[in-house]
Amino acid sequence: MYSKTEVTQLRQAFWTTFGQYMQPVPSAEGVPTNWINYKTGLKHVYFRLHADGRHATIGIELTHPDSDIRELFFEQFEALKLVLHETVGEQWIWEPAAEDANGHSISRIYQELRPANLFSRDDWPRLISFFKPRLIALDEFWSTAQYAFDELR
Repeated sequence: MYSKTEVTQLRQAFWTTFGQYMQPVPSAEGVPTNWINYKTGLKHVYFRLHADGRHATIGIELTHPDSDIRELFFEQFEALKLVLHETVGEQWIWEPAAEDANGHSISRIYQELRPANLFSRDDWPRLISFFKPRLIALDEFWSTAQYAFDELR
């Protein structure tokens, strides 16, 4: 069992390490990118990376508070499902109705790695190998797919 301070330090150390690892990688458009806090440019649409003591996930979260608008965004992503899966090279999990850690309603499209332990430095290479290609592929997908959302801006 880790203390609260150790958990915070390990979490921060991992994300700092991952950010440094990704820093030299340019985006699909060839510009430097803050990979950890990726900006989609679309309000309520986020690329989320998560890791804890049991698993890791990477995905797209739709957080619009209006469920009808969130559903429109999800439907637009569904129209791009084949493109997304071809770009990331695998099938992802699609959840039109889910909850975030704070109990807010969201929609999400994600992939997960189980088991994975952020708090074990021995797992960090596996976590980085899980996140890196998928995040780069998400960026590649978004570089063209974002224009399909222009009418929903």
